[in-house]
Amino acid sequence: MEEPQKSLLSRIDSPSQLKQLTLAQLQQLAQEIRETIIQTLSVNGGHLAPSLGVVELTLALHFVFDSPHDRIIWDVGHQAYAHKILTGRRSQFHTIRQFGGISGFPKRNESRHDVFDTGHSSTSISGALGMTVANSLKGSRNRTIAVIGDGSMTGGMAFEALNHAGDLDKDLMVVLNDNEMSISPNVGALSSFLSRKLSNKTLLNLKREMESFLKSIPGLGPNIVQLLRRSEDSLVTFFTPGMLFQALDFHYIGPIKGHRLDRLVEVLQAARQIKGPVLVHVMTQKGKGYPPAEKDPTSFHGVGAFEVETGRSLNAKGGAPSYTHVFGETITSLAERDTKVIAITAAMLQGTGLELFSKTFPDRFFDVGIAEQHAVTFAAGLAVDGFKPVVAVYSTFLQRAYDQIIHDVCLQNLPVVFSMDRGGVVGEDGPTHHGVFDLSFLRHIPNMVLMAPKDENELRHMLKTALDHPGPAALRYPRGNGMGVPLDENLQALPIGRGEVLREGPDILLIGIGSTVYPCLEAASKLEGQGIEATVVNARFVKPLDRELLLGLAEKIGRVVTVEENVLAGGFGSAVLEMFQEAGFFPGDFVRLGLPDSFIPHGSQSILRSMHGIDADGIQKAALGILQARHGQVLRAIGQVARR
Repeated sequence: MEEPQKSLLSRIDSPSQLKQLTLAQLQQLAQEIRETIIQTLSVNGGHLAPSLGVVELTLALHFVFDSPHDRIIWDVGHQAYAHKILTGRRSQFHTIRQFGGISGFPKRNESRHDVFDTGHSSTSISGALGMTVANSLKGSRNRTIAVIGDGSMTGGMAFEALNHAGDLDKDLMVVLNDNEMSISPNVGALSSFLSRKLSNKTLLNLKREMESFLKSIPGLGPNIVQLLRRSEDSLVTFFTPGMLFQALDFHYIGPIKGHRLDRLVEVLQAARQIKGPVLVHVMTQKGKGYPPAEKDPTSFHGVGAFEVETGRSLNAKGGAPSYTHVFGETITSLAERDTKVIAITAAMLQGTGLELFSKTFPDRFFDVGIAEQHAVTFAAGLAVDGFKPVVAVYSTFLQRAYDQIIHDVCLQNLPVVFSMDRGGVVGEDGPTHHGVFDLSFLRHIPNMVLMAPKDENELRHMLKTALDHPGPAALRYPRGNGMGVPLDENLQALPIGRGEVLREGPDILLIGIGSTVYPCLEAASKLEGQGIEATVVNARFVKPLDRELLLGLAEKIGRVVTVEENVLAGGFGSAVLEMFQEAGFFPGDFVRLGLPDSFIPHGSQSILRSMHGIDADGIQKAALGILQARHGQVLRAIGQVARR
């Protein structure tokens, strides 16, 4: 009797239960998992295409290995949704990426089956090798498996780990999930090399014909065939990426079809018995099982709510353009007037809004793959020879190139522009993707100019400012739509280190930077309704600060609130305090609003901003707190005036 539809998944609460299933049941389970992922993400959003591409691989890994005793590390973690469903979180999966729900990435504090936190690429092999060595030192026979995509394999850290693993000769297993994509289609020589698949019929036929011929040689033929099969120079390794990995002293298996459960199980069972480092090369299709995602895996890499039947986005269209879009349009416009402008990104073509630039100026656009360190030093080389490179990445990913920013750009005082998208809290992707440290880690580097626009129009002028500046400059802007302000046609460079007063009032000084400026204005309007008049300043620059403006207003008003969408430690508010201290000025009432000394969880941007008091209500509350706690008489006097 045939199993009722969806009956299998409803009974799976642990990966150990998979071992009682037949291959036919595993195939049914794969379909049920796909349906669950599609239906859930159509409401919650998330990383759809990568997770659909590894359903069979996930089932095979959990069928063959014994998690969590055998540890599986998912590089980046975009593809870990099936893993989450199979490891006791099926009933919670509807909460994925929602505030208070389960994370969209592996989290050690969420499940014992999530053995290593991931979110940034190219880390899995290093982490897995560390665990493998730990197993060896403890005398454990458990295996550690790193599952890494071909996009993440372009990161230099992955090859550092492979090189070390080959040297140590420990029982590490690497599963290369090869779908020829990261977020966008992969670029580079390595990607082209990985695309040389032995599954090509011509090569397979050639291999069979060669082996048949050699076997026909009396006496010696069979021995030669066996020698070739063991040799690094065999037909298999010559025509496939195996030659690369075998050169690093890995046993190479593949490439194999990643949606054939029977083949996956067979190969993984065999690989499990191999001593020393082994790499299993698996071919998968991103978006497998959902036609819209198969057709356009880039657009369906990360999605918001969508209509299942058509794949059509349910997010409201129209309104103000995104900061990302405005950046892309602006850099293209500036590059039309200046042939020295060059755009560089690290596997983030769409994410950073550079599609138009890449099509308009293909000779001046460079996608370096997942290689932020290289991107920065590559830009430095271009700057040495008189070009104006713009490195466009997400704020959180620029962290990976910190050494290069200091030593290769700032130390040489080179005119490299860092355009940091997703500055501040980004929402549902959570702590690995929040860009909340950049103001702190960039402002203390000598020669760096650091700015943040209050809206999309100011972003345009700041990009012009950065490109005109003869040294390093960085600008950060948030994820999402702009404020809907008109866009100036003629762009002007802003005076470096000059802020602007947006509103005047004698009672309290609100100093905002970037995305917090408009909430400061809104808070000032709310305070006005209570008879309180606030001065609002758009600082514009974190470094250099507008010393004359900020110090003058603070000395005059005496009550100061700084607001930033960045960690408080070493951030914008700290910079203002340092400036006051250097001037010998100590305001009687000073409050810094920003993010605490803890990692910010996943959740919508509005929830997270409200939680940490950096929205209009939080700013208003902080201002009232100052006036009530230390200047009750001022507040009473204001109230009396308001009542008249």
